[in-house]
Amino acid sequence: MSEIIRAEHLSYIYNPGMPDATTALDDVSFAVEEGDFVGIIGSTGSGKSTLISHFNGLNRPTSGRVLVDGQDLWGKGTAQVGPLVDGQDLWGKGTDLRAARFLVGLVMQYPEYQLFEETCAKDIAYGPRNMGLDEAEIERRVREAAAFVGLREELLQKSPFELSGGQKRRVAIAGVMAMHPRVLVLDEPAAGLDPEGRDAILGQIKAYHEATGITVLLVSHSMEDIAKYANRVLVLHKAKVAMYDTVEAVFARAQELVELGLSVPQVTQIFLKLRAMGVDIPTDVYTIPYAVKTIQKALAAKQAKGVQ
Repeated sequence: MSEIIRAEHLSYIYNPGMPDATTALDDVSFAVEEGDFVGIIGSTGSGKSTLISHFNGLNRPTSGRVLVDGQDLWGKGTAQVGPLVDGQDLWGKGTDLRAARFLVGLVMQYPEYQLFEETCAKDIAYGPRNMGLDEAEIERRVREAAAFVGLREELLQKSPFELSGGQKRRVAIAGVMAMHPRVLVLDEPAAGLDPEGRDAILGQIKAYHEATGITVLLVSHSMEDIAKYANRVLVLHKAKVAMYDTVEAVFARAQELVELGLSVPQVTQIFLKLRAMGVDIPTDVYTIPYAVKTIQKALAAKQAKGVQ
């Protein structure tokens, strides 16, 4: 696989040179392979939202650089994007950065607050229309994206403001999916939803990832969600990368995660307590099925010892 995103010594300071200057990212380096599903976790203020806003050029690094598909978003010769009217850049430049913004689809927290069109179909179509696609392709993408997020066809002609909170969230996410980005970045996409709504949204995102092979970066406070859906985990702590590895490797360091102020999955907490009680059992357990297999393996090993 090839890299789709790379951060090299990325630092970002809010209000540089001012008394209230704040370092949100400090020498952050990592790479994401195309097709990965990366969970991004960290306590409040660790830099998660600031980091992901660099991937499509919303933030410009204070130092270091971000490469998307091998292109330095703010490198020499890369034009900034100007105000867009009817899909046209009023400054007459910005081609490279604008293309990168179609390459990386960013879904911010509570994206339903950004809905504004008369119907759900028009809202989903907004991005593809600004890409200059013909109407037949736009309609095809609208229906495809709506199906991916579980939005019933009869809702497409309704105003998004007539829908429930979960349905609005689906419309907003579908609007990003309809642009066919190679990278989908989501900042707490299940925030504020009930457990059923959260599972539905995240399950649909995972199904979309598996069906398309798209790269997904998911910011979440829920360790259970990260453990269930991601294959790699990036842990941020105080503006720095604390860990970046496979889900198994990161959760094998469960005690370190706890010391960083992060809550590990409940099943992992149980195994940590068993270990503290003297039970010889691994602590890299992060899902119920894995826990069952681990216990069965431990019991089998104990029985084998007893026979010997």
